[in-house]
Amino acid sequence: MINKRLLIKNLLAHNDESSFYDKKLQINISSKEGKAKFLKHICALSNSNPNNNSYIVIGVDDQYNHIIGVDFFDDSKIQNLINAYLSYPPIIQYENIPFPHLSDDKVVGLVTIRPKETQEVTSLSKNIWKYYGGSVFFREGSMSMPKVLDTQLTDSNSEIVSAIEAHAQNNIEYTLDGVFDFMAQREDYNPKYKVFKEYFVMCWSGHKKTIENQTFYSRVDIALINEQVRLFYSTLDAVEISYDKDSFEIIEYVNLGLNGENTYFKLEKTTITFGNNAAYSIDSELLFSPPQYDKKALYHIFNANNALMERLKQGADLTPAQTKDLMNVPATYLICYFNGIEAALTRLQSAKKLLYSFSDDAHSLYKESMRILRKAKYN
Repeated sequence: MINKRLLIKNLLAHNDESSFYDKKLQINISSKEGKAKFLKHICALSNSNPNNNSYIVIGVDDQYNHIIGVDFFDDSKIQNLINAYLSYPPIIQYENIPFPHLSDDKVVGLVTIRPKETQEVTSLSKNIWKYYGGSVFFREGSMSMPKVLDTQLTDSNSEIVSAIEAHAQNNIEYTLDGVFDFMAQREDYNPKYKVFKEYFVMCWSGHKKTIENQTFYSRVDIALINEQVRLFYSTLDAVEISYDKDSFEIIEYVNLGLNGENTYFKLEKTTITFGNNAAYSIDSELLFSPPQYDKKALYHIFNANNALMERLKQGADLTPAQTKDLMNVPATYLICYFNGIEAALTRLQSAKKLLYSFSDDAHSLYKESMRILRKAKYN
């Protein structure tokens, strides 16, 4: 099993990006331009390295090769984007890898692009942003460049990719160090660990609370120590955790409502199943059903949100009551959108910079609302 943190270090040791490896400061798949650029790089790496794993490391300063980190990204449906826009798409996996020097809310993103079973050339299946359907991309050094469709797939990376992955294999020392580090870092959040199938080591932590006879955890951190992969992290949600001898299950809840009358809604269930052959699988199921409200009341809230954001944009001082209302703006815009007020999505997206400038808490609530939206839209 590969230790993903060690793998990233080995990849970064090769400062020059290549036909099997790319690094980015960040990606943004919430915009058409960001989606298009991400798809271009996936296409190019898949075509340029058809018989081996290819990698994109996200959260790295390209000029100095410094690990900066990015926000935790837990969208299990990113493969849907790949399948929707690429012909002969590869299988990809996005993982969040913690590093000791990063803050708790930052990780390094690792995209693994698996070799295709077919030798067909991957291409865009339809137009997106400025790229046309049928476009084909290959790597030339550190660049993803367009090529003609009849370009042949070749393989010149097998030895170097195999060597990098071999040097990133996990061992008992790395696993024990990972468990001790997790327990020490999360000592204030009731950390636990469990070994599955005599091989896989899961660690998790969180504040335990009981609501109407249900046990939830907040400030949850869950990691698969063998691979140094963070599977879940949130400071805002309520989470149910259960497990048996073969699997570990997470049910994530979100707290939504209007006028202080909030309810916990199920968002997503994630099940990690451990096999007897030193392999595991992760399956996610969206459980979210958006709350429905009276349209007339929602339009009143929508207009009040707009007025409040305009006041913030103009730099006017906010009263304590307005500051409290501002913290509800991301969630209420989200509820408006889920109830058919399409303009609420545009308003929510345009509020990003204002909320970021106002406070870290306001920006965190914005990111949480966008995360819920992203999960719901992919499904």
